[in-house]
Amino acid sequence: MIALVLVGGEGTRLRPLTYTTPKPMLPIANRPFLEHQVEHLRAHGIDRIVLACGYKPDAIRAHFGSELEYVVEPEPLGTGGAIAYAAREAGVSETFVACNGDVLTDLDLTALVAFHRDRGARMTIALHPVDDPSRYGVVATGADGAVTAFIEKPPPGTTTVRAINAGTYVAEPDVLDLIPSGGAVSVEYDVFPRLVGQGLFALADEGPWRDIGTPESFLAANLERMPRGGLVDPTATVDPTAAVEDSVVGPGCRIEAGARVLRSVILAGALVAKGMTVDNQVVGRTGQSVW
Repeated sequence: MIALVLVGGEGTRLRPLTYTTPKPMLPIANRPFLEHQVEHLRAHGIDRIVLACGYKPDAIRAHFGSELEYVVEPEPLGTGGAIAYAAREAGVSETFVACNGDVLTDLDLTALVAFHRDRGARMTIALHPVDDPSRYGVVATGADGAVTAFIEKPPPGTTTVRAINAGTYVAEPDVLDLIPSGGAVSVEYDVFPRLVGQGLFALADEGPWRDIGTPESFLAANLERMPRGGLVDPTATVDPTAAVEDSVVGPGCRIEAGARVLRSVILAGALVAKGMTVDNQVVGRTGQSVW
């Protein structure tokens, strides 16, 4: 089965890190985020992974080489346009998976595909329940999982719907006919509404899920994916009098005497100077807090 992964965005909310590194290659627990996603897809039987690239594709290609396939957009095409362009370039002609390249999840993709096929769906959206739906667009479904409505950022107390679009989809190739070539198309706003009542389904999964696209969520994703107690790369140097607790310390870092690193991410090559305290921060190579 083939998966199309959308990795073309510039990751503006994660600047300055994304000035030099594309978002999918930023480290989560000292591994590029995209390694986690590829591993997850492979575990669910995906044998072809095609990246819909845009911003800094060479850095991704240099890391993964021939393990993955690459389609580079001629211009920004939006989520729907990127899916369609990559699918056409890759010759997709059967059921396929599409997913955002910035969502760290343990979604049961096997169950999502089985649900899609059982319903005879044209497209199926993975959903994730949240406590406060007012920050998101939520998806209402019927008893059989058919999508009935999309509600954008409902005010608190106005709906009982708690499930949001989790950024992973299963689709049939005929859905691509709804996406014209040559311009930007949003799958969320231009494609989904046309499929309501026409074979669009959704399935909620309550497993771990996190969009890594903000500084807060990038830090949280690292802390969630590290081993209990923290993760220090073997090439990092930590002075015996320094304290590193519940943190991720990257390759080549140096933590000097008396420094304290608490629930933070120290990126590759960074220095935490003598006596310095870093708490709930991301520290870059300059030794300064990135956020």
